[in-house]
Amino acid sequence: MLVVLAFIIFFHIISAILLFIATIDNAWWVTANGSYYSDLWYYCNSTCHNIPDSASSSAGYLHTVQAAMILATILCCVDFFVFFLQLFRLKQGERFVFTAIIQLMSSLCVMIGASVYTAQNGSFQKPEGQQNGNYGYSFVLAWIAFPMTFLSGLMYLVLRKRK
Repeated sequence: MLVVLAFIIFFHIISAILLFIATIDNAWWVTANGSYYSDLWYYCNSTCHNIPDSASSSAGYLHTVQAAMILATILCCVDFFVFFLQLFRLKQGERFVFTAIIQLMSSLCVMIGASVYTAQNGSFQKPEGQQNGNYGYSFVLAWIAFPMTFLSGLMYLVLRKRK
């Protein structure tokens, strides 16, 4: 049982790290030559600038992605502390249902954020000459964090506190 518990904790920590990197790092969109890259707040070539029209209502999708990724990261971190609270408070044989619900909500937020970014990236305002590029590793990490947080939530749902 201790091995299963250690595996779940390790899996949860990896999920949280992936969410932090995906949310903070500036590699959601990268040009082929690497001269331009952007995250959810800034685009950078030699210097970093605010994303054009990011404060307008036409960039509402960008605000959705920002909010979803931040909420997913916060929920994942809060869930880790809730797990430890439930670990010492639950009676033997009970399930970690509240922990599972929070982790599944985190998974849903990651899916929403990455899906909206995928769907709206064509309308994303990029500077002239920077339209051709690829999704960066932060975008890929967000999609990897989605199944990890989902599986982690399912593991908490199945997990029972035993001796």
